[in-house]
Amino acid sequence: MKILVTPTSLKPDKNSSALERLGSFCSDLIFNPSEKPLSSEELLPLLKDCDGYLAGLDQVTGPVLKRCPRLRAISRYGAGYDRVDIQTARALGIKVANTPGANAQAVAELSFALLLALARKIPYLHNETASGNWVRSTGTQLHHKTLGIVGLGAIGRKVALCSAGFSMKVLAYDPYVPEHYCIEHGIIPADLDTLLAKADFITLHLPLNDDTYHLINDKSIALMKPGSILVNASRGGIIDEEAAFRALSDGRLGGLGLDAFEHEPPGQNLLFTLPNVIATPHAGAHTREAAEAMAGMAVDNLITMLKGEDCPFLL
Repeated sequence: MKILVTPTSLKPDKNSSALERLGSFCSDLIFNPSEKPLSSEELLPLLKDCDGYLAGLDQVTGPVLKRCPRLRAISRYGAGYDRVDIQTARALGIKVANTPGANAQAVAELSFALLLALARKIPYLHNETASGNWVRSTGTQLHHKTLGIVGLGAIGRKVALCSAGFSMKVLAYDPYVPEHYCIEHGIIPADLDTLLAKADFITLHLPLNDDTYHLINDKSIALMKPGSILVNASRGGIIDEEAAFRALSDGRLGGLGLDAFEHEPPGQNLLFTLPNVIATPHAGAHTREAAEAMAGMAVDNLITMLKGEDCPFLL
């Protein structure tokens, strides 16, 4: 048996107890030779002879899966699975599982950190102060403002809990809104247009699919309050980055925090030329605690599937 392990957080020198457990189950482990997610062209040579696959943010396309005759199970290290061709995997009899909720607190905290950093212009103030300047720049408070959460899954719910410390009014849009949770935590369900129009701060926590691709575009941005702040710590394709650039340049958007990009790594993105943009390298889940939780859950899922046992997180 051979297993491919591609998350950059899981390397032989990382002293991972989950990885040790996987190594005890299968001694033939193959690792990602790079420090980034793999393209389909890079993935195929590593995966083609494997029975199991612990997947990072690689491009797991149908053509790749069709050329991996031994592959029986894919365990996603994380909750998102938009980069895995689920339909082809199912047609080929390849089981796929993910780790929902394992990184929710970590991603929620980064989302809130981006909100705060944008509201108070922290990177700008740091750079100016470190350069010897003593500037005065007026920010805005989160206290008693309206937060719009687009996607009230595990991460969105954690963001809502974070907002309680700032006495924020919370609006939430979700196609499958959990009504009892909203009532319990004082969250107001809203349609997307209403949320965009009323929120001072907006965070995105959605999967990327045909319905959410470029959900944030010229039309939706035009509905937002002038100067509103937007954070995306989910998937980059949800935002039309060209539309966001235009809105940030003319002041319609007050700030944009991105932990995900339509193309990763994003390279020389025009958004990086703007002072009201903060970017991080898809780092939302990169805490010690989240990494341990995701690794343990992903390894358990993979071992369970390869043993032919029932996995509770099958997709």
